[in-house]
Amino acid sequence: MNTYDNLRINPVEKSNWNDFEDFFEAKGILRNCWCMAWRMTKEEKKNNTPACRKEYIKARVQAGIPIGLLAYGNERTIAWCAIAPKESYTNLGGNDSLANIWSLTCFYILPEYRKRGFVHLLIEAAKQYAKDNGGQYLEAYPVAEDSPSYRYMGFVRTFEKEGFSHTGKAGSRRNVMICQLAAA
Repeated sequence: MNTYDNLRINPVEKSNWNDFEDFFEAKGILRNCWCMAWRMTKEEKKNNTPACRKEYIKARVQAGIPIGLLAYGNERTIAWCAIAPKESYTNLGGNDSLANIWSLTCFYILPEYRKRGFVHLLIEAAKQYAKDNGGQYLEAYPVAEDSPSYRYMGFVRTFEKEGFSHTGKAGSRRNVMICQLAAA
Protein backbone atom coordinates (compact mmCIF):
# COMPACT_ATOMS: atom_id res chain seq x y z
CA MET A 1 0.00 0.00 0.00
CA ASN A 2 1.27 3.48 -0.84
CA THR A 3 0.81 5.42 2.40
CA TYR A 4 0.40 8.67 0.49
CA ASP A 5 -2.58 7.53 -1.60
CA ASN A 6 -5.68 9.56 -0.94
CA LEU A 7 -3.87 11.68 1.65
CA ARG A 8 -5.43 15.02 2.42
CA ILE A 9 -4.69 17.48 5.19
CA ASN A 10 -7.34 19.96 6.30
CA PRO A 11 -7.63 22.55 9.05
CA VAL A 12 -9.99 21.72 11.90
CA GLU A 13 -13.12 23.80 11.40
CA LYS A 14 -16.79 23.60 12.32
CA SER A 15 -17.41 21.40 9.29
CA ASN A 16 -15.02 18.65 10.43
CA TRP A 17 -15.26 19.07 14.20
CA ASN A 18 -16.78 15.58 14.43
CA ASP A 19 -13.67 14.07 12.81
CA PHE A 20 -11.46 15.86 15.35
CA GLU A 21 -13.73 14.83 18.22
CA ASP A 22 -13.84 11.18 17.12
CA PHE A 23 -10.05 11.05 16.64
CA PHE A 24 -9.34 12.49 20.08
CA GLU A 25 -11.96 10.43 21.90
CA ALA A 26 -10.64 7.20 20.43
CA LYS A 27 -6.98 7.74 21.31
CA GLY A 28 -6.45 7.39 25.06
CA ILE A 29 -4.17 10.23 26.11
CA LEU A 30 -5.64 12.58 23.50
CA ARG A 31 -9.01 12.11 25.13
CA ASN A 32 -7.57 13.72 28.26
CA CYS A 33 -5.55 16.60 26.85
CA TRP A 34 -7.61 17.89 23.90
CA CYS A 35 -4.40 19.74 22.93
CA MET A 36 -5.08 22.43 25.51
CA ALA A 37 -1.89 22.20 27.60
CA TRP A 38 -0.28 25.22 25.94
CA ARG A 39 -3.54 27.09 25.20
CA MET A 40 -5.37 27.37 28.50
CA THR A 41 -5.96 30.79 29.98
CA LYS A 42 -5.70 31.41 33.72
CA GLU A 43 -9.47 31.34 33.94
CA GLU A 44 -9.70 28.03 32.05
CA LYS A 45 -7.09 26.45 34.33
CA LYS A 46 -9.55 26.85 37.21
CA ASN A 47 -11.71 24.15 35.59
CA ASN A 48 -9.05 21.85 34.16
CA THR A 49 -10.81 18.54 33.51
CA PRO A 50 -10.89 16.54 30.26
CA ALA A 51 -14.53 17.50 29.70
CA CYS A 52 -13.73 21.19 30.21
CA ARG A 53 -10.67 21.01 27.95
CA LYS A 54 -12.85 19.52 25.21
CA GLU A 55 -15.33 22.37 25.59
CA TYR A 56 -12.53 24.98 25.53
CA ILE A 57 -11.07 23.66 22.27
CA LYS A 58 -14.54 23.29 20.76
CA ALA A 59 -15.34 26.92 21.61
CA ARG A 60 -12.18 27.98 19.76
CA VAL A 61 -13.21 25.99 16.70
CA GLN A 62 -16.75 27.38 16.83
CA ALA A 63 -15.28 30.91 17.00
CA GLY A 64 -13.14 30.26 13.91
CA ILE A 65 -9.84 30.31 15.83
CA PRO A 66 -7.22 28.08 14.15
CA ILE A 67 -6.20 25.08 16.25
CA GLY A 68 -4.55 22.65 13.85
CA LEU A 69 -4.67 20.21 10.99
CA LEU A 70 -6.11 16.73 10.52
CA ALA A 71 -4.60 14.29 8.04
CA TYR A 72 -6.88 11.82 6.32
CA GLY A 73 -5.80 8.66 4.53
CA ASN A 74 -8.10 6.15 2.92
CA GLU A 75 -11.07 8.13 4.24
CA ARG A 76 -10.12 7.97 7.90
CA THR A 77 -8.37 10.40 10.21
CA ILE A 78 -4.79 9.22 10.66
CA ALA A 79 -2.94 12.18 12.18
CA TRP A 80 -3.18 15.49 14.02
CA CYS A 81 -0.89 18.52 14.08
CA ALA A 82 -1.43 21.52 16.40
CA ILE A 83 -0.68 24.75 14.53
CA ALA A 84 -2.01 28.18 15.45
CA PRO A 85 -0.98 31.81 15.89
CA LYS A 86 1.48 32.05 18.76
CA GLU A 87 -0.70 34.55 20.62
CA SER A 88 -3.34 31.83 21.00
CA TYR A 89 -0.91 29.88 23.22
CA THR A 90 0.56 30.61 26.64
CA ASN A 91 3.96 29.91 28.20
CA LEU A 92 5.65 28.44 25.13
CA GLY A 93 8.84 30.45 25.39
CA GLY A 94 10.72 31.40 22.27
CA ASN A 95 11.02 34.65 20.39
CA ASP A 96 8.40 37.28 21.17
CA SER A 97 10.12 40.08 19.26
CA LEU A 98 8.97 38.94 15.81
CA ALA A 99 5.56 39.64 14.32
CA ASN A 100 3.17 37.09 12.85
CA ILE A 101 4.63 33.99 14.47
CA TRP A 102 2.67 30.76 14.33
CA SER A 103 3.48 27.89 16.68
CA LEU A 104 3.63 24.19 15.90
CA THR A 105 3.23 22.41 19.23
CA CYS A 106 2.01 18.84 18.86
CA PHE A 107 1.74 15.81 16.60
CA TYR A 108 -0.17 12.58 16.91
CA ILE A 109 0.06 9.97 14.17
CA LEU A 110 -1.70 6.63 14.41
CA PRO A 111 0.86 3.92 15.23
CA GLU A 112 0.41 2.08 11.93
CA TYR A 113 1.30 5.28 10.01
CA ARG A 114 4.41 6.23 11.99
CA LYS A 115 7.91 6.12 10.51
CA ARG A 116 6.51 6.66 7.02
CA GLY A 117 7.28 10.36 6.61
CA PHE A 118 3.92 11.74 7.68
CA VAL A 119 5.47 14.11 10.20
CA HIS A 120 7.33 15.81 7.32
CA LEU A 121 4.09 16.11 5.36
CA LEU A 122 2.38 17.61 8.40
CA ILE A 123 5.19 20.14 8.89
CA GLU A 124 5.02 21.16 5.22
CA ALA A 125 1.23 21.51 5.47
CA ALA A 126 1.62 23.54 8.69
CA LYS A 127 4.10 25.88 6.97
CA GLN A 128 1.67 26.47 4.12
CA TYR A 129 -1.32 26.87 6.43
CA ALA A 130 0.47 29.46 8.56
CA LYS A 131 1.73 31.32 5.48
CA ASP A 132 -1.72 31.31 3.86
CA ASN A 133 -3.08 32.87 7.06
CA GLY A 134 -0.53 35.67 7.32
CA GLY A 135 2.21 33.92 9.27
CA GLN A 136 5.72 35.13 8.60
CA TYR A 137 7.44 32.65 10.92
CA LEU A 138 6.73 29.18 12.19
CA GLU A 139 8.16 28.32 15.59
CA ALA A 140 8.45 24.78 16.97
CA TYR A 141 9.56 23.36 20.33
CA PRO A 142 11.05 19.91 19.67
CA VAL A 143 13.11 17.76 22.00
CA ALA A 144 16.09 15.42 21.66
CA GLU A 145 15.14 11.89 20.66
CA ASP A 146 16.13 10.57 24.08
CA SER A 147 13.92 13.04 25.94
CA PRO A 148 11.66 11.41 28.56
CA SER A 149 8.94 14.01 27.98
CA TYR A 150 7.45 16.41 25.42
CA ARG A 151 8.02 13.86 22.63
CA TYR A 152 4.66 14.82 21.09
CA MET A 153 6.31 18.13 20.12
CA GLY A 154 8.61 16.38 17.66
CA PHE A 155 12.34 15.89 17.46
CA VAL A 156 15.11 18.40 16.76
CA ARG A 157 16.53 16.40 13.85
CA THR A 158 13.15 16.38 12.09
CA PHE A 159 12.88 20.16 12.26
CA GLU A 160 16.48 20.62 11.14
CA LYS A 161 15.62 18.60 8.01
CA GLU A 162 12.65 20.91 7.46
CA GLY A 163 14.79 24.06 7.45
CA PHE A 164 14.21 25.26 11.00
CA SER A 165 17.00 27.05 12.87
CA HIS A 166 17.81 26.83 16.58
CA THR A 167 17.07 30.02 18.50
CA GLY A 168 17.30 28.85 22.10
CA LYS A 169 15.68 26.73 24.78
CA ALA A 170 12.32 26.83 26.51
CA GLY A 171 12.78 25.04 29.78
CA SER A 172 15.29 22.23 30.16
CA ARG A 173 14.10 19.93 27.37
CA ARG A 174 12.30 21.92 24.71
CA ASN A 175 14.37 23.53 21.96
CA VAL A 176 13.03 26.61 20.22
CA MET A 177 13.37 26.40 16.46
CA ILE A 178 12.07 28.78 13.83
CA CYS A 179 11.50 28.87 10.10
CA GLN A 180 10.85 32.02 8.10
CA LEU A 181 7.78 31.65 5.90
CA ALA A 182 7.61 35.02 4.20
CA ALA A 183 9.74 38.12 3.88
CA ALA A 184 9.61 40.07 7.12
